[in-house]
Amino acid sequence: MSVRHSESGFPIAPVYGPDDVAPGLGERLGAPGEYPYTRGPYPTMYTARPWTMRQYAGFGTATESNRRYHQLLEAGTMGLSVAFDLPTQMGYDSDAPLAHGEVGKVGVAIDSLADMRTLFDGIPLDKVSTSMTINAPASLLLLLYQLVAEEQGVASSALTGTIQNDILKEYIARGTYIFPPAPSLRLVSDTFAYCRDEIPKWNTISISGYHMAEAGATPAQEIAFTLANGMEYVRAAIESGLDVDEFAPRLSFFFVARTTLLEEIAKFRAARRIWARVMRDEFGARNPKSHMLRFHTQTAGVQLTAQQPEVNLIRVAVQGLGAALGGTQSLHTNGYDEAIALPTEKAARLALRTQQVLAYETDVTATVDPFAGSYFMEAMTDEVEAAAQDLIARVFDFGSSVAAIEAGFQKGEIENTAYATAKEIDSGERVVVGVNRFTVDVEEPYEPLRVDPAIEAAQRERLARLRAERDGDEVRRALDAVRAAAAGTDNVLYPAKRALAALATVGEVCDTLREVWGSYRPPESF
Repeated sequence: MSVRHSESGFPIAPVYGPDDVAPGLGERLGAPGEYPYTRGPYPTMYTARPWTMRQYAGFGTATESNRRYHQLLEAGTMGLSVAFDLPTQMGYDSDAPLAHGEVGKVGVAIDSLADMRTLFDGIPLDKVSTSMTINAPASLLLLLYQLVAEEQGVASSALTGTIQNDILKEYIARGTYIFPPAPSLRLVSDTFAYCRDEIPKWNTISISGYHMAEAGATPAQEIAFTLANGMEYVRAAIESGLDVDEFAPRLSFFFVARTTLLEEIAKFRAARRIWARVMRDEFGARNPKSHMLRFHTQTAGVQLTAQQPEVNLIRVAVQGLGAALGGTQSLHTNGYDEAIALPTEKAARLALRTQQVLAYETDVTATVDPFAGSYFMEAMTDEVEAAAQDLIARVFDFGSSVAAIEAGFQKGEIENTAYATAKEIDSGERVVVGVNRFTVDVEEPYEPLRVDPAIEAAQRERLARLRAERDGDEVRRALDAVRAAAAGTDNVLYPAKRALAALATVGEVCDTLREVWGSYRPPESF
């Protein structure tokens, strides 16, 4: 009998028994809602209420995305998750030369307060939790959201949601960075401090392993490199003068859920245990909420196939089940057609219905951590934990997560794994249904959602009108204040908010910061 191996590379035995579980299990488990949180951050988990059902959406104009948000809320979505287009993610306005051809393509274009008003028109921001997948300019999009809430009469203290704001993984896996690492970390710390005082219920960062997993990372690599980045953010915040218990309770994480159901459950349990120990023992956090690893999960986009796309419905259901059994706090399920294009309205609704079936038709929510004590699950949780801890140690052999990034360590490890996986798929050793096994000769026709190319021209026209109608002198004074704060030590978010309120654009504020901090260029060795 051939030996199966986990995604992280260790062998999986055909049968597990008591001898496969190391002594001291009770201490490693704890109770649900208690240190080390292996069994979940809350005592009742889903027995009191299910996870938050988010659906990631955003495309074209703010008007189109607003319409989709209303549809999702009417269908039962509990929280919104905003996708921004590439120019917005990179801090460029829609009329910038580098934005040409990308406006509204992979998300919604947000250039100014006017766009953010439209995006959330008719949506009461004190009643909905909003997650925004944005990193380098994350603080600016949060400020725009806060300004819209103020216009609605909603107190900032009532706002709940998350900004991704995880710049370190951009240097590893995605590339939507703007500034060099040091000022980028300063901006993250400024956001922690600002939200502590101004938006206390907001999750100030979603430290992301998802994009590393999509780039090819194994489960062990995903949590190791993510937690190492988390440790770097904690250190940066402490060095900026913040007490760990002032900001750590608002940290959150973002992971993938693959079709390898059992290892994914073990990964989530191991990640909680490692983080609790690091926060308590290394950083001296005293507040139990600082020890809790709370996370959002998205099903694995990289595992979706353009061939026989309806099969993705099954993949997404299995992935979502793994996230739920692993104890996620919120979940996005991908549309079955996302390997082809942005999801259609029907695909988005089916993705949400997948979560609703898991939450309301199965018994997944009846009990907390049903795999606790399983010989296999406890052995695998220990193995994933040990592999991740070894990788974390290797990261910090470089001195810091940033130093390891600059040396190309994490990126190189992930690329090696991705290459090995691609070879296994090409050879047929790794089965992908509909791609290298169980194929069909003729695919059924499919009509994808298409983004109107006229959107870019319309967005440029709106920007021209905004610049013509606003008070240009007020904008210049506000941007000068942003420049002065960036060159000094003041929190950048306060003058940035005033600039955005004066109708400065996201691109103009980012350009001002580029003047002071420069733009990051990766070493050629990358």
